[in-house]
Formats: sequence, structure tokens, C-alpha cells
Amino acid sequence: MATFASMFRHLFVVIIFIFLGANALAQNTFSISGIVRDNKDGLPGASIYLSGYKIATVADNDGKFTLSNLKPGSYNLLVQIVGYLPYSKSVIISDKSVQVDLVLKENVAQLDEVVIRADPNRQKYINQFKEFFIGKTPNALQCKILNPQVLNVDYDITKSTLTVSTTEFLIVENKALGYRLKYMLDHFEYNSRTRIIYYSGHPFFEELKASAAKKKKYVAARETAYYGSSQHFFRSLYANKAKEEGFIINKMIKIPNPNRYPEYVINSNIENIRTVPEKTGIRINKTKIDTALLAFWTKQKEMPRTIDKFSRAEVLTDTLVHYYNQNLKYLSYTDALLIQYTKEKESLAYSKTGFWIFRPLDVPENEISVANLTDSGVRFYENGGIYDSRSLLYEGFWAYEKIADMVPMDYVPLPK
Repeated sequence: MATFASMFRHLFVVIIFIFLGANALAQNTFSISGIVRDNKDGLPGASIYLSGYKIATVADNDGKFTLSNLKPGSYNLLVQIVGYLPYSKSVIISDKSVQVDLVLKENVAQLDEVVIRADPNRQKYINQFKEFFIGKTPNALQCKILNPQVLNVDYDITKSTLTVSTTEFLIVENKALGYRLKYMLDHFEYNSRTRIIYYSGHPFFEELKASAAKKKKYVAARETAYYGSSQHFFRSLYANKAKEEGFIINKMIKIPNPNRYPEYVINSNIENIRTVPEKTGIRINKTKIDTALLAFWTKQKEMPRTIDKFSRAEVLTDTLVHYYNQNLKYLSYTDALLIQYTKEKESLAYSKTGFWIFRPLDVPENEISVANLTDSGVRFYENGGIYDSRSLLYEGFWAYEKIADMVPMDYVPLPK
């Protein structure tokens, strides 16, 4: 996993799995149909969801199902039924409907092989998971994991890594946005040394029951969550309306750290201190001097060789975005993209976190995010869905907002 040096000791970098979504370019719509079964028979009553959406259906008495009116794109099917392990399958619709065969495995607990150990640190790890998975935004304060008992937590002290997994859907109730998420968690990892967070999975959105007044509050909160998000950015980028939608694109470039000596100077001084023999007849305490010098040069060696610099030059989308095929566009660049959303200012809650991005004093307090490529490029759909799920590392505001501030991939904001 890649790491990125930063001049800020408390800067978090997060890899966020962006849920695969459908593309709305083509006029025609198609369907995904098939059967849910075990090794022999169809499974009636199985629930079939589309990851990242509010679209779902239930298998009939023969285990058969159909999801209709789907546009070309990449989807993840999620399947759930009591007595079987949750199941996911990737499906791509290009120019015709797709049929699938979904074979589930029984969820059989091998009780005679299970060793139950009480972990005194479990609640501590669960709290860390909540912070790095759900987030610490104001919306996160109104979120609750309804079934934390399904989480398996493990902390590897030698690697300073917390991992969390589950074989069941994690249920998250979001009373800020009015959703109940059924989340199939594929992987969660937090490294306290690198301070990198990575999680991937598949959410399904259900509407919470609410009064008309409450629904109005949900709508307002969802609008705020959507605007300025990475999903909003990639949608506007696909439509070639990024600037019109309020986004300014700059670069965050790496420059040599002016507070760090050149590598050869550091290495030379460390080597001299360690190899020069003791001289007799010297009255000063040479051991203390050498210890202090060695500590200084060791600290120099540990400093990052480069620091981030806010580039003032605006990046034109024509130089970034290209067509990959009829359903995908392709984004490729050097250094890192620094994206300002000019229609929202940074909140007080955000400014107090470790996600804050350095800016020159004359730059307005717009929401700022940094997108680092982990590969040669990233492909994305018209609705803001990312095809290459591990291709981006986010810093800043997009790293700050997590599950608590997520809306479905088919979310449509109110007309302005």
C-alpha cells in the first residue's frame, strides 16, 4: 500500500473504496436476472440488492429474480438470506441484459473449533473502527451501528494495524440523512504508524420512516452531503461542468524540504560520529556531544525529503479527462490534484481535525481535498462512480467525510 509524506504530523490519508455505479449515457435500459440457489435448489425469499443504490428485489418461490430498468455500467449484486453467508457478485452491463447464477454457501458455525476469548480491548477497537469508518463529522454523531456484535476485530501490535471483518451485513442507522445502511464489509484496515485508513465494501440504502417535517430535514441534509463530495465532483467532471458546479482544480506538488539537509550530508555526519575513535586528553564530555549530534542527524534523516506546495496554476479539465469508451471517461495526471469547492466553506468542526490541508493565507477557506493517484489513471462513470476501486488516495475534506456523509449512487439533487 502506498504512503505519502506530509509536512503535517497529524494529516490523515484515507483510501476510500468508491462503490461501482451505473452509467447513464445510453438511452436504452436493460435488466439483471437469474436464480439464487444453494448447491441444489433455488432459494425463495432471498433479498437481492444493488450496492450503492436503493434498488432491491426478492427472489420468487423458485429463487428467480429480475432487476429492471438498469442503464449500462458496472454493478455489484448483494444477496442475503437467513442461514446463508452474504454474497456479492460483480456484473457489467454494456449493450444487453445479463443473466447470472448466484450460488450461496450455508452459514454453519463450527462450534467445536471456535475458541472464545474475551478481549479487554475490544470496545476500544470498536470505537476506533466507528471513528475511521463512520467518521467524526456532525452527521456521524447521529449514526449508530445496530449490530456491533457481528464485527471481528484484530490488532497486530507488530504492524500497528487494526483490521475489522464480518460475515454478516453490518447495519448502520443514519438519523442525520434518513438512511439505514446494510453494509457488506469486505475489508477494513487502519495503520496507526502511517495513519492510512482503507476500507472497502458494498452498501445498500433503505429509507427511514419519517414524518413530512423530518423528511424535509433529511432532504436538506442530503443536499449538503452531496454537494462538494467526490461523487459530485466526478459527475460534474464527466459532464465537463466542474467549474460551473463550483470546483477549481489546482495541483499539490512535491518540492525538496528546505528544512532537511541533503542525504549525502546527513549520511556523512552519521558515519563520522559512529566511526571516529575516542581521543584522550580532551576535557570536555565528548560522549554527550556525540550523542546530541547523532540525535540531530538521525532526526534529519527521519524528516520527509519533500513537502507539499499549493500550486496556483489552475488545471484545465481538457488536459485531464479523456474518453475511455462509450460508458467511461479516463483521468490521468502527475503530482496530486488539489480540488477546491467554492460553494461551501470549511466548517469549524472540520478545521479542528487532523484532515486540514495547508493553504496560502490569501486562499479563501473553501473546502479543499487532495486526490492522489495510486495507479496510472482512474476510470469513472457519468454518475460519479469509480471503476478502479483502489486507484485514488484522498486527503483533506474527502478523507474527513466517510460513511455518515454518503448518499446513494443514483441520488438526484433538487433542481436549483
